[in-house]
Amino acid sequence: MHRILVINPGSTSTKIAVYEDERCVFSEKVEHKISDLEKYPQLMDQLSFRKGNIIEAIEKSGYKITDFHAIAARGGILPPLESGTYLVDERMVHYLKYLSPVKHVSNLAAIIGYELANGTIPVYITDPVSVDEMIPEARFSGIPEIERKSLLHALNIRAVCRKVSHELNKNYEELNLVAVHLGGGISVAAIRKGKIIDVNNANDEGPFSPERTGELPVGDVARMCFSGKYTREELKKKFIGKGGLVAYLGTNDLREALMKAKTDKKANLVVEAMAYQIAKEIGGMCAILCGSVDAIVLTGGMAHSKDFVDRIKAYIYRFAPIFVMAGEHEMEALALGALRVLRKEENLKIWGGA
Repeated sequence: MHRILVINPGSTSTKIAVYEDERCVFSEKVEHKISDLEKYPQLMDQLSFRKGNIIEAIEKSGYKITDFHAIAARGGILPPLESGTYLVDERMVHYLKYLSPVKHVSNLAAIIGYELANGTIPVYITDPVSVDEMIPEARFSGIPEIERKSLLHALNIRAVCRKVSHELNKNYEELNLVAVHLGGGISVAAIRKGKIIDVNNANDEGPFSPERTGELPVGDVARMCFSGKYTREELKKKFIGKGGLVAYLGTNDLREALMKAKTDKKANLVVEAMAYQIAKEIGGMCAILCGSVDAIVLTGGMAHSKDFVDRIKAYIYRFAPIFVMAGEHEMEALALGALRVLRKEENLKIWGGA
């Protein structure tokens, strides 16, 4: 039996879980008050605070660090890398602390795990946001100075695709899939034989989401940028945080939008437009798989809504069998990534550095 501690920090919470092989035996979500987080000017200043919360949760669960065979931490913003499970070492910790170009809360996880382990047990990350397996032709944007980037909900997408492959009684590496993470941001990925060969950057491309604009007409964006009406930060917030459903309906909660849609024609049209754009992106990914698609997989928080899922299905039901794996499976995915390595079912990868 392998006992694994799982760590997954979020913007205002930290999730902790203990797995014994595939079974979760303890889980807790520690909520952080905004007033507490505001005491720390920089993200990395939160390290001791977050680590203290995790230690308290471990003690509460009745375990100590020496009871674990490994720590599975959420992967941070690293340079582009292949999917898989990686060992957290001193080089990775240094990069996440001092060199990562994006100050994202996920950067804290591997550092906290490494400090908790203190060299006594291995610490792993699995399928971080920067997984990049895109084919060369997918990288062209139309402007040589701008290359399309692979940034996606890789951890959850690969986790649910493994579940679907099990249901189909096939290996994940044998299948062609289109996987869709439906959350605050939306990732639509084309997966060919286990590799994510193309995906929209959920911050800049694809369909609009509850709080992001997705793709925009570049001419109109340029006019906005030079209109003098907005600062750079105001525009960034308009595109990510205040775009999508928020901009149209004043809410980033799909449930609230769907309630409005029952009596408000505009709200219904906005929700339908989001489903339409998601379906259009799915269709494009089916095309680059040459129409040979074993399954379409819908996951993420919005997949809990049968109404919204049915709106998407209405456009794509002829393309391939559709599987709905609602919610986020990140804690389980981290635990299983570590477990596959511990069982020697999967080769451990060593990060080569920046």
